Amino acid sequence: MSKNYVIGFPRIGEHRELKKALESYWTGRSDVKALEKSADDLKIRHWKYQKDAGIEYISSNDFSFYDNMLDTAIMLGAVPKRFQNLTGHELYFSMARGNKEAVAMEMTKWFNTNYHYIVPELSLEDRYGLNAKKIISEYKQAKEYGIKSKINIIGPLTFLGLSKRVDGGDTYALHSKILPVYEELLREIATLDDEITVQIDEPIFVKDLETKVLSLIKPTYDKLANVSSHIKIAVVTYFENSCEATKILVHTPIWALGLDFLYGTENFDSLKFIATSNKTLIAGVVDGRNIWKNDIEKTVSLLNKIALHVNRKNILIASSCSLLHVPFSLQYEEKMDTEVKNWLSYAKEKLDEIALVSKLFFYAKDSLNKDEIIALQENIAANSTRKSSKLIHDAQVQKRVKNIKKLEREGKYEERIQIQKEKLQYLPLAITTIGSFPQTVDIRHTRREFKDGNLDEKNYVDEMKKYIDDCVTFQEECGVEILVHGEPERNDMVEYFAEQLKGYGFSQNGWVQSYGSRCVKPPFIYGDINRLAPMTIDWITYAQSKTDKIMKGMLTGPVTILNWSFVRDDMPRSEVSKQIALGICDEVDDLQNAGIKIIQVDEAAFKEGYPLRKAKIKEYEDWAVRDFKLSVSSAKKETQIHTHMCYSEFNDIISTIEAMDADVISIETARSGNELLKIFAKVGYKQEVGPGVYDIHSPRIPSVEEIVTQIKLLLEVLPKEQLWINPDCGLKTRKYEEVKPSLTNMVQAVNIVRDEIKKMR
Repeated sequence: MSKNYVIGFPRIGEHRELKKALESYWTGRSDVKALEKSADDLKIRHWKYQKDAGIEYISSNDFSFYDNMLDTAIMLGAVPKRFQNLTGHELYFSMARGNKEAVAMEMTKWFNTNYHYIVPELSLEDRYGLNAKKIISEYKQAKEYGIKSKINIIGPLTFLGLSKRVDGGDTYALHSKILPVYEELLREIATLDDEITVQIDEPIFVKDLETKVLSLIKPTYDKLANVSSHIKIAVVTYFENSCEATKILVHTPIWALGLDFLYGTENFDSLKFIATSNKTLIAGVVDGRNIWKNDIEKTVSLLNKIALHVNRKNILIASSCSLLHVPFSLQYEEKMDTEVKNWLSYAKEKLDEIALVSKLFFYAKDSLNKDEIIALQENIAANSTRKSSKLIHDAQVQKRVKNIKKLEREGKYEERIQIQKEKLQYLPLAITTIGSFPQTVDIRHTRREFKDGNLDEKNYVDEMKKYIDDCVTFQEECGVEILVHGEPERNDMVEYFAEQLKGYGFSQNGWVQSYGSRCVKPPFIYGDINRLAPMTIDWITYAQSKTDKIMKGMLTGPVTILNWSFVRDDMPRSEVSKQIALGICDEVDDLQNAGIKIIQVDEAAFKEGYPLRKAKIKEYEDWAVRDFKLSVSSAKKETQIHTHMCYSEFNDIISTIEAMDADVISIETARSGNELLKIFAKVGYKQEVGPGVYDIHSPRIPSVEEIVTQIKLLLEVLPKEQLWINPDCGLKTRKYEEVKPSLTNMVQAVNIVRDEIKKMR
C-alpha cells in the first residue's frame, strides 16, 4: 500500500494542450467534440502519470474547462438570471467570459495565489438543483482506465464564503438551500461503488472565521458524512492552518482531515485532537506552491515529529495543496542551467517525491530499491550544493541593502499633485490605458525568433519600433490623452524584468494556469537580485520621441515581481523584495532623468500576497509598503507616480493603499459597478483614482452608452478632478479588433460626459 495522496493535479497539460483546445473552440476553428476529446486525452494522461508514480489516492473532478468554482456553480444550478436562457457549453463559457448580451461573472484571486476563480452570484430567489453529470462521468472515466479515484468537490462552506449575494444579503444565509444539493450529490455518488472517497475542499477554514461560520461546520459535516456508509469523506484545507475548524471536524463522522504543514505550521497544535479522534491525517508535506526540490530527509524528520502525536498507520503523505499551482514537468527544460535545474521540482517530479517520502517514512531505507536509493542520494546532494552555490550570494547586493538610507520620496502628496498638475496640464477625467496593447501573432513570433537566434537585433528592434509607431498613432487618432508604448517587447510583466535582473532563473515550459486558457510562466528567484543595466529606457524614450503627448513609463513593482515569481526559500520574502525594490528604484531614476514625466509602477499582485490570517497581516503590509515606497524613492516631486492593482477587495486594505502614497492608482471595477470605489470616498482618499470602465477579460465590445453610464456611476462617488478614465487592466490578451472600437467608444463616452458637465455649469 502506497499510503500517499495528491490533493489535485494540473489540468492545462504539459504543452498547454487545454489552452490550445479552448482557444481553438472559442474562435470556431474546432467543435465541441474536438474540445472534449482533448480534455479526455489529458485526463487519462494525468491519471497515468500519477498511477505510474505510485500514488494511491488520485483525483477525478479536479479537471475543469475553466474553473472549479464555476463548475460547482453549474453543479448546484447557481446560474445568474442573465444566462438562464443558455445551456451546455454556451452557458458555461458565457458565465466565464461573457457574450454579446451579458457581461461575464466577476473573477478574483484564489486565496493568496495567482490563480483566478469565477465568483458565483447568489440570491435568495435562486432555486438550486443538482447537475452531477460532469462529476459522475469523470469518475466512470477513471474507473474505465483502471483507477478507482477519489472525487474532488469544493465544499459548501467554501463555496458560500467565496460567493457574492447579488441581492445584498449574507451568502451563508443560503446554507440551508445549498446543503441539500450536496447531500443529493453524495447520494448519487454512493451508487457508483461499494466504497468511494470524496475529497471536500474547504480552504475557507484557514481564514479567521466568524462564530456563525464555525457554528455551521459540525451540522454540515454531520449531515454529509452520514449520507451513505459507502462514502469516506476527507475534508482538506491548505495554504494556512485550520486549527479552529479542525477542533470541530474531529467531532464529526468524516474519515480524514487534510492539513498543510508547510504554510500552516500551527497545524501542529491540532494533532492532539486528531490523535484522540483516531481519524486519518492527510499530511501536506510536499510543497504544492513552489518549485524547489523537496528535502527528503527533512520531510521524513517532519513526519516523524507528526507521528509522535498521530498513529503512523493513520497518516497519508500528501502534497500541501493541489499541484495546479506549479508547472507540469522539468522534462522539457533543455536550456536551463544544469546546476539550477537540479534544485527544482515540478508537478510530475513532486509525484516521485511524494512516493519516495512515503516509502521512507513507512518502510525505512532498507525498503528502497536501487533506483530509489539513487534518487535519495541525488536529492541529498542537490539540497547540499544549493546551500553552498556561488550562484546564490552577491556581497555587493547584500552591502547595498544593509546601507539603505532613503526609504521614500520627497514631498507630501498635496504639494506634489499641485506641481504635477501645473506641469502636466491634464484634464479632469484624464483618458489613459493601463499599459499593454494586444500581443499579436506577428509580435510574439518576432520576439520568439529573436530569442531563438533566428533574427538579428536590428531587425528585431525595427519590428518592435514599428509596433510602437502604430500603437502611438492609434492612441493619438483615437483621442487617448496619456499614452503608453504598448509593451511589444515584453513577454510578461514580471518575466520581462526578471530576465534583466541577476539572481533570476527561467523556464522554457514552466507554464501555470492563471484562469481559463490564460497561462503564465513565472520566473524563479534563486539568488541575490541585482539590476545590471537600465531595463526600459530605450523603448520608452523612443515612444516619447514619436509624440508630443505624455508617454507613461511602465514598470512592475517589487511586491508583484516577488508574488508572481517562485521565490527562494532560504531567505525571508521581505528581504528578497527589498533587493528587487532597489532595482526598480534605479529604473525610476533613469526614466525621469530621460524626460519621462509619468511612471506607472504596477502592483497588480499586492493584495494576493496578503497572509490569510489577520495576525500575520501587519508584518506583510509593513514590508510591502516599505518596498513600494523604496522602489519610487528616487522620484522627484514633479514626476507623477501611478500604480495599478488587480481584482482586490479594498475595504480591508484602503489604509495600506493610502500609505503606499502613489499619486494615481488604477483599479479593476468594471464587473462591480462603483461598489469598490465607494470605500475610497468613505475614507476621504485624497489621491487620484482610475477605476476601470470596461472589462478587458471579456471579448465583448462595450458601447458608448454603457461606458457613459459607468462614468456617471463613478462620478456619484468621486469628483471629476479626482478621476482618471481607463480600461480595467492591460490589453495584452485582447485582439486589436476588440481593442480599437472599445477604446474609441471609451474616448467618445468621456467627451460626452465632459460636454454634459460643461452644460450643467
